[in-house]
Amino acid sequence: MKEVDYIIVGLGIAGIAFCKTLRKNKKNFVVYDTGINHSTVVSGGVFNPVVLKRFTAVWKGSEFLEKAIPFYEEISKQLKVDLLENTPIYRVLNSIEEQNDWMVASDKKALSPFLSTEIIKNDNTAIKAPYGFGKVLECGKINPTKLISAYRDYLQKNNQLITETFDYKQLQLETDSVIYKGVSSTKIVFAEGASVVQNPFFPTDNFVGNKGEYIIIKAPKLQSEAILKGPLFIIPQGDDIYKVGATYSRDDFSKDATDEARKTIVSKLEKMISCDYEIIDQIAGVRPTVKDRKPLLGNLEHENLLFFNGLGTRGILMAPLLSEWLYDFSEKNENLLSEVNIARFKN
Repeated sequence: MKEVDYIIVGLGIAGIAFCKTLRKNKKNFVVYDTGINHSTVVSGGVFNPVVLKRFTAVWKGSEFLEKAIPFYEEISKQLKVDLLENTPIYRVLNSIEEQNDWMVASDKKALSPFLSTEIIKNDNTAIKAPYGFGKVLECGKINPTKLISAYRDYLQKNNQLITETFDYKQLQLETDSVIYKGVSSTKIVFAEGASVVQNPFFPTDNFVGNKGEYIIIKAPKLQSEAILKGPLFIIPQGDDIYKVGATYSRDDFSKDATDEARKTIVSKLEKMISCDYEIIDQIAGVRPTVKDRKPLLGNLEHENLLFFNGLGTRGILMAPLLSEWLYDFSEKNENLLSEVNIARFKN
């Protein structure tokens, strides 16, 4: 019988963040993951502490950001892969009224560290932005595909990754441990993203998957180094390639790309740019979202069975700090915030 401190199921951004927290605290662990269809890989990889639709602060955005940037810097060094890009976000302003709203927001205490007070003039004829841009500070993006791939390789080299579908029927819950296929662990953490709906231990009533799709375009004349935010995001990938999206659908939980989503994205894209482009790919994934739009951390009936889920559209930003909260709850008996504690849905 192999003995570990933790079994982790799932290796999206939640699983990776918790792995890193465990390693930092010298806990040994093993990860079970299929290696396919992570919403983290499909995501734009953008992190920012501002809701750009309404010019409001993300819930605890500054706290999440304070942990996120050093987290990705450290993991880049650990994996010897360039992950973090200090790429600015330019919010397309659509009217004089929006310019005024931006200036008002940038003067608020909660937002002033993140919103430039300068309205940036648009000099790029390929971009439709006659009222200019608002620049978001303290933001950027990571390469989620590189992160997942590099961390999988890292775990494999350390014999900590088992690539298979987790069989819930073979999980034995003991008084002070869990046992799975010859592995005995003090605790198990389910960090499965939207796949958690297959988990018989998970309460699905308040979990609502949210499918997102992106198109990948090649647009040599666009020449934008900034992330553009209008009706959707246009995210530079290098070599004139851009990831464009995303859609939001709560009716379709398949991971297949759809013509309907492509048409929606193209319609919005053409409101933002005026240059020629070629669609070279389309990708889809299901985000793990919750009815009250807050994460799900902690346990329910079994103290040694934990959940790390519900990160929604801001997992890249939130996962580093959330992993510390979950670890402190598990190891130090520290209370979780009521807003993220999965027990809020217990009744």
